[in-house]
Amino acid sequence: MTGRDEYYNRAKQEGYRSRAAYKLKQLDRTANLIADGDTVADLGAAPGGWLQVATELAGTGTVVGVDRQRIDPVDGTETVRGDMTEESTRQQVIDRVGEADVVVSDMAPNMTGEYDLDHARSVHLARTALETALELLAPGGDFVAKVFEGPDTDDLRSEVEAEFEYARTVHPEASRDASSELYLVGKGRVTAPVAEGDRLEVDVVDEGDEGDGIAKVDGYTLFVPGVDAGETVEVRVTDIKPRFGFAEPID
Repeated sequence: MTGRDEYYNRAKQEGYRSRAAYKLKQLDRTANLIADGDTVADLGAAPGGWLQVATELAGTGTVVGVDRQRIDPVDGTETVRGDMTEESTRQQVIDRVGEADVVVSDMAPNMTGEYDLDHARSVHLARTALETALELLAPGGDFVAKVFEGPDTDDLRSEVEAEFEYARTVHPEASRDASSELYLVGKGRVTAPVAEGDRLEVDVVDEGDEGDGIAKVDGYTLFVPGVDAGETVEVRVTDIKPRFGFAEPID
């Protein structure tokens, strides 16, 4: 039995609308994406296989799907019909979702059979998904987008790496053997107002449990060792996490 037959038949037997449902299952097992209570936005959701899986994983959370095609209702989800490359649709999704914990995209272009064109169009859709995710995701949120492998993939991955704590590339087993598709995964949306290497003057406002000084930059927490509350010090940022970072005093 071919891989395609296996996942197609499993989808029929287990009540999923598409074999693609197993891609999201495998992505979740690999990257630990969706937890109970999460708010999930599914871009390019028709016919609804990813919506079904996202709903199972999010449990008590909220799942919103969007696609140009009509999506038959999936219990526990909301849907938006529209083209994600159009600003009006993106704004409708942003208004409907609010703040998301996870944004997933299985959007793909209509295939022409021309490798360079299909690759370029897939990169455009993945970049659209990324831009939407950057507006939706809460600090620490996760992102997944499909893209066809090609010369622009590395640049796109660099864009994901710049916005998340780390990024990785995943090839789900459920992808067809002949497919060039891969999934870019960004873990831990970083929204810090500072970057590694920045030098700045901060007011130390408190002391942490480990004795480090705590400074705030536009509401973002920086831990600074060897300083006391009440001091004003010049620091260099050494490490950035989604919700806090570390800095060292500059002598």
